Amino acid sequence: MEKRITAPLSREAAAELRAGDSVLISGTIYTARDAAHKRLCALIAEGRPLPFDIRDAVIYFVGPTPAPAGRPIGSAGPTTSYRMDAYSPALIRLGQTGMIGKGKRGEEVVSAMREYGAVYFGATGGCGALLSRCVKKAEIVCYEDLGAEAVRRLTVEDFPAVVIIDSLGNNLYEIGRKQYLESLGQSGTES
Repeated sequence: MEKRITAPLSREAAAELRAGDSVLISGTIYTARDAAHKRLCALIAEGRPLPFDIRDAVIYFVGPTPAPAGRPIGSAGPTTSYRMDAYSPALIRLGQTGMIGKGKRGEEVVSAMREYGAVYFGATGGCGALLSRCVKKAEIVCYEDLGAEAVRRLTVEDFPAVVIIDSLGNNLYEIGRKQYLESLGQSGTES
């Protein structure tokens, strides 16, 4: 059964999610990839305000293609998340509660998620055209010079994702691997 959640995502709502939960996200999320994250973290280091409210924000790691006629956005598939690992802890410390991407996250990110109550959602790679159908509105917030990597504010409806890492640090990639190996009669400690 899918859980319906709304973004912005409060810490209380994030705390109710568990690794493996299927979710449908509706509301406001932001897009940003590594170039935008680098600029956001430079602002933080300088003690300057961010161009949008990071508190309770969900950031989708995506660089969408140009919007076709009649659509707010083009193909919008997830980017590999570890590229944001150097930047995510600083944003989480400021109140970011959700990230959407694909692939593993580093221990520093997971540690910040546990400490500050954030979650990491996985979106299905290779499904960018389908995922874009969940985007009802898209507007550039900042860094237009970055093209596809500009920060955008998206209004989404029933955006499908899976909780990969919850606010307790439970990791679906580890849990799923262990369960699979146990089903084969293996201990799960082999590499």
